Amino acid sequence: MAWLAPWSAILPSLVALVVSGASAWACLLCFTSYEERLQICQIFAGLDSPDLGKCEEAFADAFKGLLDTEINYEERGQLHDAFTQMTHSLQEMAAAQGSFRVAFLHAAEKMQKIILQLKEVQACIPPCGLQEVTRRFRCRGCYSKVCDLPLDCPVQDLTVTRGRQAMFSCTVNFQLPKEEITYSWKFAGGLRTQDPTYFRDIPRAQGYLARIRPVQPTHRGTFSCVITHDQRPLARLYFFLNVTGPPPRAETELQVSFREVLRWVPQEAEMVEPWRPSLGELLARPEALTPGNQCLLVALVALASASVTVLVWMFFRWYCSGN
Repeated sequence: MAWLAPWSAILPSLVALVVSGASAWACLLCFTSYEERLQICQIFAGLDSPDLGKCEEAFADAFKGLLDTEINYEERGQLHDAFTQMTHSLQEMAAAQGSFRVAFLHAAEKMQKIILQLKEVQACIPPCGLQEVTRRFRCRGCYSKVCDLPLDCPVQDLTVTRGRQAMFSCTVNFQLPKEEITYSWKFAGGLRTQDPTYFRDIPRAQGYLARIRPVQPTHRGTFSCVITHDQRPLARLYFFLNVTGPPPRAETELQVSFREVLRWVPQEAEMVEPWRPSLGELLARPEALTPGNQCLLVALVALASASVTVLVWMFFRWYCSGN
């Protein structure tokens, strides 16, 4: 019947656990194991003592004040270390034959002071986004949770005159992780919507800023920006661009001039002849006497002189032969 001794010590603990409820243990249940708590009570009350169940009840009652405690998720490790140190201290007090009621109340008060010194939980910032910096750890249930906000942010409306510039800033009012943040842009033409089935990717759009210049009627629609951290979406922003008004005057004049250039045809191109100035025009316009023209003029004078000389010589020869 020796094997019944351990069960005689465990059964009162199970009964106390059922009666008080697991949630009553709060942070104590999250950061200490059942074996550690049972060992502390066994040292205080003894293995077969009828006060073993009373010890566990006193243990749970002392920490009921931490039932609804919430801490910053990043401080979870520090609180776990504090509870580990507390179990060692309680074991030393139990070995010194101290009172478990006094020891448990003192330990709970000390733990409350440690929790107050932890980094505070950051408040949720509406209206949207997965805000990891606000993640908190709840002792009631031993789980973590972030703000219950949607990923989709409200649509922001932007009206721009045709031909002007439109700029979208994909920024949120809560803190983002410092690394591995990516931005992807999509567009749903002609619609003001948040339905993902209407959007198509914009491959060349990167970064948190997007700019369209000049804005044209075809740009009317909803632009979507998805902020991602390590392939996990943190927020989806929407911008509806409404294009109004005629194009700017300067742009209109430029377009008219461009169309006139395209329609222009040189109909009299075949009538254009190069300028061939006469000798009188060359002499009357000094700027026409270029070095090339001067050389040509000298050659013409020399040729004319030679021709006259030959004709005179031939006439003289014919005349002399006749006499």
